[in-house]
Amino acid sequence: MSLLVWILLFSFLGGALSVVAASVFLLLPDKHRESWLPHTVSFAIGAMLGAAFLGLLPHAMEGNPPLDFHRIGLTVLLGILGFFVLEKLVIWRHCHSHECEVHTPDEHVGHRHAGLMLLIGDGIHNLVDGVLITAAFLSDIHLGVVTAIAVAAHEIPQEVGDFAILLHSGYSKGKALFYNLLSSLTSIVGAIIAYYSLEDARAILPYILAVAASSFIYIAVADLIPGLHRRPQLSVTLQQISLIGLGVVMIYMAHSFLH
Repeated sequence: MSLLVWILLFSFLGGALSVVAASVFLLLPDKHRESWLPHTVSFAIGAMLGAAFLGLLPHAMEGNPPLDFHRIGLTVLLGILGFFVLEKLVIWRHCHSHECEVHTPDEHVGHRHAGLMLLIGDGIHNLVDGVLITAAFLSDIHLGVVTAIAVAAHEIPQEVGDFAILLHSGYSKGKALFYNLLSSLTSIVGAIIAYYSLEDARAILPYILAVAASSFIYIAVADLIPGLHRRPQLSVTLQQISLIGLGVVMIYMAHSFLH
């Protein structure tokens, strides 16, 4: 199987299939959905941090000769700051619940343009995901698989939140699913663009991987972890730590097994 087919397959898995999984998750009774969603978020945190620190950054540092750590570190720092600015501009927004500081239900009821803005933002987000997955595959096929797994782990709880927001914005379940699937396909567009533009630019691949790592770190630390602090009970905290650890272990084992 050619590298491009691998890239397209896992870009699709990270995008469209996560939407389908989220839609199935949304069909669960409210009681079960509300209890399971925080668990998927905790697992996603571990998967994204594991992919960033155990996969993307080590591969970004590889080379002959090895790259300067300070340049890679600076790229990660600038990437985190860049994602902060983008989020402030409401270009890139990850909401994992229908109740969050930026997207509250009252703001979206009857305002279909708000749902449209969400879909545009999701389309941009998924396009970038396709670029990051492609960059990982161009560096190492095993790293590409691990990166796609981390993207999918994050996408499922995000898409659940997106579905809730679209429904509150007046979209029917069918239209919410259709438009979410459509926006998720931009990951394939991003993958194709990146494949043909980055294939002959291997020198910048380590920096693309560093940006990918910074995006995973930012999403996990800035968007996902704060939500876990809303439930400070000891038993819940132990569950969160266990699931975060499970996400890290899964990425570690996947990376080790693939190698």
